[in-house]
Amino acid sequence: MTVKTVSTTPFPDQKPGTSGLRKKTPVFMQRHYLENFVQAIFDAIGGAQGKTFVLGGDGRYFNDRAAQVILRMAAANGAAKVIVGQGAILSTPAASHLIRINGTDGGIIMSASHNPGGPDEDFGVKFNTPNGGPAPEAVTEAIFAATKNISEYRIYETQDVDLSTVGPTRLGDMQVEVVDPVADYAALMERLFDFGAIRSMFAAGFRMRFDAMCAVTGPYATEILENRLGAAKGTVVNGTPLPDFGGMHPDPNPTWAKALMDEMFGPGAPDFGAASDGDGDRNMVVGRGIYVSPSDSLAVLAANAHLAPGYKAGLKGVARSMPTSAAADRVAEFLGIEEFETPTGWKFFGNLLDAGRATICGEESFGTGSDHVREKDGLWAVLLWLNILAVRKESVREILEAHWRQFGRNYYSRHDFEAIETAAADRMMAELREKLAGLSGIAFNGHLRIAEADDFAYTDPVDGSVSRRQGIRILFQDGSRIVLRLSGTGTEGATLRLYLERFAPGPEGLDLDPQEALAPVIAAAHEIAGIARHTGRREPDVIT
Repeated sequence: MTVKTVSTTPFPDQKPGTSGLRKKTPVFMQRHYLENFVQAIFDAIGGAQGKTFVLGGDGRYFNDRAAQVILRMAAANGAAKVIVGQGAILSTPAASHLIRINGTDGGIIMSASHNPGGPDEDFGVKFNTPNGGPAPEAVTEAIFAATKNISEYRIYETQDVDLSTVGPTRLGDMQVEVVDPVADYAALMERLFDFGAIRSMFAAGFRMRFDAMCAVTGPYATEILENRLGAAKGTVVNGTPLPDFGGMHPDPNPTWAKALMDEMFGPGAPDFGAASDGDGDRNMVVGRGIYVSPSDSLAVLAANAHLAPGYKAGLKGVARSMPTSAAADRVAEFLGIEEFETPTGWKFFGNLLDAGRATICGEESFGTGSDHVREKDGLWAVLLWLNILAVRKESVREILEAHWRQFGRNYYSRHDFEAIETAAADRMMAELREKLAGLSGIAFNGHLRIAEADDFAYTDPVDGSVSRRQGIRILFQDGSRIVLRLSGTGTEGATLRLYLERFAPGPEGLDLDPQEALAPVIAAAHEIAGIARHTGRREPDVIT
């Protein structure tokens, strides 16, 4: 067993996005590509010598091979220990939890989250810092700088480490501790939620369906829902993680989780439905005959979190990403707690959570979480919903409608235009930015009058750091809102995300179809941005 120093040259495309580096799997499988990026991580954090890391991934294609490379590189760079999930499997929230409870120096997570997996699909690598959260911009910029200057990497030449059996082993001078990926996470959930009340609800005949989408949450959901909470066997479907996610697109939204939607809106539907994504940090929640938007879900969870033991003392604050609807703001105002509007990307919540200024955070992109970890957490959100249902003894529809009567309804939708030519998307956004200053006062459809328009900038209230150009906002006088962003989570072309919001204070007008309620805002967005003129698209690929 020897340490080999390998000469290499930089790749120009290794700039991490909001959640690490994501590329097509064949790109990561190129000679030196993965190794360069991993060495850059170690170099950017001051080296790996004597440090302890967590390692795991969502089981997608190349996950197992990449894990062996990362372990050999960690050992060659002098790491003292790596805690790795059995079979190199860890959900992203479970990895965050392991980083925190073990006090490690961070972790490397192998995932492209909700993107498809397979030999020709997507792969990703990201670094989480010692607080358990995604690397902030200062760290990702340092990693990117290291990728541009790399000339060599270090790796052990040795046989694969056996990751199939729980227990300690060694790789050179480095200890490798293989752990049950589910055990510590499940124990945390049992401390946060009233498992007794949820168990009684299932025993009384409550039925649910959880679609794991052939992704990482399957083992977690089966252990917690079926084994510990007594949900009927078969409650969890598509529960075995597969390298290609069974050909599915593991993104829990009404488009890609269509089978679940069909069941929940069909005859004999269960009481409750949920789905999670590739790496387990996203969730979709559906009641019998009613879909819960992520923005509404965040607001309902914030309003009812005190019903769960882990949150009975109340919330310190609620934070949402800027594109997420303002529904949670109304709850925070009612509770008399702080509310925060941050850029997209879970890393922006980290400072607020660490400073004790926020307890629950959420994004419209099907991500919700709390201060129990430093990632969004799909199964956590599902369990909090179950806890609320068990205590209130009402249906999802009854809880939603009561919430709207109390707080009003923020009609909300996101329209995704995928794989747009990057240059065309950039031209559209540049043209729109040039128009922002002159939009105030302009009216559309006779009554939608623009109050202000800007390119969102965020000053972190904890450390004072500033993030600019985080999305274009067009705010109307009646509280309606349009937001446009180019997403950094895809691997092909550009994805335009168009966010649409319109507030109905009630008591009238609370039961419209969201697309119908938003029709005037949608029309205004297309006219203002010139979407069809720039992209050739009139209809989105995905509506959520």
